[in-house]
Amino acid sequence: MSNLTANDLKTKGIAAIESVLADRPEAIVSVRGKDRFVVMEIAQYHYLRECELEAALAETRADIKAGRVVKESPVAHIKRVKKSAT
Repeated sequence: MSNLTANDLKTKGIAAIESVLADRPEAIVSVRGKDRFVVMEIAQYHYLRECELEAALAETRADIKAGRVVKESPVAHIKRVKKSAT
């Protein structure tokens, strides 16, 4: 992953981002020498988001298959959640 500095963004604007993203899918933006942000094209973001959702779905399916679920009414669920929060 390539780095951009906050100063690059300040002086060059979007052109700095476009230049870095021409070669790579993501770039780190550093502020005062510390990595603070990641920028990417929206298509890359959507791809990563889809991967995240697929992983959550796979985890949920595994929980259901292993029996790690609770079947209850909405009222019972709220009661259980409130009880575990205290």
